[in-house]
Amino acid sequence: MNKKTIRDVDFVGKRVLVRVDFNVPMRNPKNNDNKMQVADETRIIAALPTIKYILEQKPKYVMLLSHLGRPDGRVVPKYSIHPVAYVLKNVLPDYEILQAGDVVGKFVDQAVEKAPDNSIILLQNSRFYPGEEANDPEFSAQLASYADIAVNDAFGTAHRAHASNVGIADHLETVAGFLMEKELEILSNTIENAQRPFVGIMGGAKVSDKIKVIDKLLKNVDALLVGGGIGITFLAAQGYDVQNSLVDTDSLDTVRQLLADHGDKIYVPTEVVVASAFDSNADYEIIHIEDGVPDGWQILDIGDETIARFGDVISQAKTVFWNGPVGVFEMKTFAQGTFRIAELLETVTENGGTTIIGGGDSAAAIQKLNLADKMTHISTGGGASLKLVEGKTLPGVEALADA
Repeated sequence: MNKKTIRDVDFVGKRVLVRVDFNVPMRNPKNNDNKMQVADETRIIAALPTIKYILEQKPKYVMLLSHLGRPDGRVVPKYSIHPVAYVLKNVLPDYEILQAGDVVGKFVDQAVEKAPDNSIILLQNSRFYPGEEANDPEFSAQLASYADIAVNDAFGTAHRAHASNVGIADHLETVAGFLMEKELEILSNTIENAQRPFVGIMGGAKVSDKIKVIDKLLKNVDALLVGGGIGITFLAAQGYDVQNSLVDTDSLDTVRQLLADHGDKIYVPTEVVVASAFDSNADYEIIHIEDGVPDGWQILDIGDETIARFGDVISQAKTVFWNGPVGVFEMKTFAQGTFRIAELLETVTENGGTTIIGGGDSAAAIQKLNLADKMTHISTGGGASLKLVEGKTLPGVEALADA
């Protein structure tokens, strides 16, 4: 990576602003927006190596900034960053943690004045301000006024040109944290120089959302397994009547061309789970796609035969990149396919292969099965990881200081 990282900077006595990705799932046990709790600490834990490295150098303070949810430039209580502070106090017990209660302004000024040396200041949700997503120069300058140097460790937003990861670089030298560095190296180097056989697995709802990634993968992989709504669209493009199943009709011509150009690499479902409705309690059957989907029914998962076929390919792989569930895994009845894929990847890792999970729902499935430590890498940024695999330049990375 030809960008500076925190290894290239002296943080002693410095005011440090770290853009982290604490956009974590929340739960609301008492149905009270003011009592939200962090449901999954994974992203917070992932940022700790960077935070600890800086703190060990005795900076003036480390100011942490993140977005949470989509408040659309307004103060929305359920998207307050406040619950994150409780997690930070548990995982960083040796440091004083102050909550600024805002992103810029008098409350932040007060927190800065009170902050002892080598402490942590947690700012409020960056997206409470419209200037964040608009990359407003004035807002960027306000953020920069609190620091001597900026660190970007939020790979999950690297594909967005926002004030806290791009605009701030106009005012402060901005370097990569350890998590950002790790994401870039693994996703770029492993994909481009993958050990073979290299297998891609693509699921999720719409082909159009991932068409450029699919095209890029097909030029690099030895096999591409498709499931979920993407797999259904490939079936429809082959002429199968999928009835009420989710089909990305706008992408059918593109998929037909992909099949024509790379058909020998593409594996589509042959046996599927169909249901009478999009409901976990709906009637369901396992059918061979050649037999046809019953009138009015829809495909919600891959069947055992498909899992076995996919498994044969995965078992031979030395590198696997997976993004997107192959069924409606949120519904227990239609989760088997996605969970079996996750378990198959565990075997690849155990056999010395490389398994990369491209964030999003596939990462959620891995976490649900407690298999996170069985994968080589789980990306913290679904959208960013896809853009990187696609070969796009990420604004948040481009803004980093050159090495």
